Amino acid sequence: MSDRLKGKRAFVTAGAVGIGRACAVAFAREGATVFATDIDEKGLALLSKDGVSEVARLDVRDSGAVAEMAKRVGKVDILLNAAGFVHNGTVLDCSDEDWDFSFDLNVKSMHRTIKAFLPAMLAGGGGSIVNISSCAALRPPANRYVYSASKAAVSLLTRAVALDFITQGIRCNSICPGTVETPSMLPRASAAGPDGMEKFVARQKMGRLGTAEEIASMAVYLASDEAAFTTGVDLLVDGGYML
Repeated sequence: MSDRLKGKRAFVTAGAVGIGRACAVAFAREGATVFATDIDEKGLALLSKDGVSEVARLDVRDSGAVAEMAKRVGKVDILLNAAGFVHNGTVLDCSDEDWDFSFDLNVKSMHRTIKAFLPAMLAGGGGSIVNISSCAALRPPANRYVYSASKAAVSLLTRAVALDFITQGIRCNSICPGTVETPSMLPRASAAGPDGMEKFVARQKMGRLGTAEEIASMAVYLASDEAAFTTGVDLLVDGGYML
């Protein structure tokens, strides 16, 4: 531990598994007091051994629940939005329900948490908001129609928040991962056929998938005072996907 986040309070969504979990653990290891949430209560229960201070079930699609949680937690210095869903298919495979679900979970959930936690951050002198976006926001892969559209919205949401509060101590950035090996990614690779994993790896010019911990390292930087002059940007952690 180098205490890069010592004295800071962090709130994390989708903290039970994958990138959200890695971020929660990394924040705690760097000295932050971490409050992690998810709908996966079993996964949350395992976080205490990794130094996460408090966990709670939260459905980020429930505006009332998010608002109540913000009141309960109070002022935080770091807000990490990691909740998301990857829909597979083209526009022809995307129903109205698919569209609404993807935008609700991938985009509106961030709107909910930012709106709920931002007033206390402003009153307390500022803070860092980190949104998990995707390289798909910048260059969509095949068969990721609504996912790419929703992540593009995340990138613009991030910049809008950054601009609106840039003089009030708020920084808002997004991380755009390439293909990262997580529990939710493995079924997608299997569904792509017997060579599905090879196809996923082939998108990364480094010749391997990323790890959740590598994304978390960028989140620690953005959450820390080291990134005090960084706001409104999409930071790539993509294994060369965009090259």
